[in-house]
Amino acid sequence: MSLIRPAAREALWRWREGLAGVGVLVLGASWALGPRGLLGWAGWALVIIGAVLIVVGIQRARFRAGGGGPGVVQVVEGQITYFGPLSGGAVATRALERLTLDPTAKPAHWVLDQPGQPTLYIPVNAEGSDALFDVFSSLPGLRTERMLSELRGGAKHPVVIWERHSQRPPSHRLH
Repeated sequence: MSLIRPAAREALWRWREGLAGVGVLVLGASWALGPRGLLGWAGWALVIIGAVLIVVGIQRARFRAGGGGPGVVQVVEGQITYFGPLSGGAVATRALERLTLDPTAKPAHWVLDQPGQPTLYIPVNAEGSDALFDVFSSLPGLRTERMLSELRGGAKHPVVIWERHSQRPPSHRLH
């Protein structure tokens, strides 16, 4: 028997990094404003670390769409693998050419393009899809805030989030 309702437990788990950041920030503030000397300096370092954890935690919580969707995602050594009920495949992160968000699919899908391979479609709520945040944020030039706003924005058509080599004329912007 659990003392916490399942919905509350799920919400706490979704925001876990941000909540940990708040804890680190409060501990650091108490050290920084309390005793002086070396512990005070360590407290200011903890305040900075806590603030960074809060920002990263908020971004990760916004990315998580919850589980329960079709299929399972695994990220192992730079390779994204999706095992779906009807389709699946793998994409090497270093060979990824384009990342698109397709909100027209039900549920919305990440569309990963790799040259010479079939396009990989991953539902945003597939089990393990929160591991994609680290992979996507490591792509050179990807704007994380833009990706998160498109994920929650409710666009009516597929949106290119990132591409390695632009296929558009220079006068057309990506976002």
